[in-house]
Amino acid sequence: MNAILKLPRRFAAHIVGNAIAMFAKFITAVRADWQGIEPVAKQRVYYANHVSNADMPMIWSCMPPHIRRKVRPVAAADYWLKNKLRAFVGPEVFNCVLVDRRPEARAAGEDPMQAILDALDDGSSLIIFPEGNRNMTEDPLLPFKAGLYNMGLARPDVDLVPTWIANVTEIMPKGEVIPLPLICTVTFGAPIHVEADETKNAFMKRAANALVALAPKDMTR
Repeated sequence: MNAILKLPRRFAAHIVGNAIAMFAKFITAVRADWQGIEPVAKQRVYYANHVSNADMPMIWSCMPPHIRRKVRPVAAADYWLKNKLRAFVGPEVFNCVLVDRRPEARAAGEDPMQAILDALDDGSSLIIFPEGNRNMTEDPLLPFKAGLYNMGLARPDVDLVPTWIANVTEIMPKGEVIPLPLICTVTFGAPIHVEADETKNAFMKRAANALVALAPKDMTR
């Protein structure tokens, strides 16, 4: 990895990105199930359930390259800037939109939504996890944060696509570093939008229902 980091950063990021996608497909045979939309290069916000650190790489890896190149995961700055390796993989390989979620950042008046809206205005698609934290409960989803609603309200023309990732907790159980060789499916559903005069609570309930509807019947997570 040190040798790769010494290469020109863009070239090194390209190599590592391809390696991550190949590794994910080799270990998990991750496959995309485009149920409600076609895999075309249209600006979208893919919002997904969150149960593992492997969620984002799995979604990113199963996308066709022409889509993947325009997709930026929204992620926590404190996680991806924790060390040099993460600071390379997050911003350089995945091209993450890094959000500062520290209380002191909010106290200083920093708006985490602005970086997200700037990325949308640049034409990027996004991957987000509206639960905010990993779901370690038996419930299918944690309550959604307001970010998805705020995005839909601010940029109404952007498709909000429910994206269910299944079987990840079995592939990478909590505390494990090496993933287990199991099949993972990422299901993309029909896009939704914030409707006229729709309240935040009504929208978030509708968005959560659209996401859970894509889950396998046995709710394997």
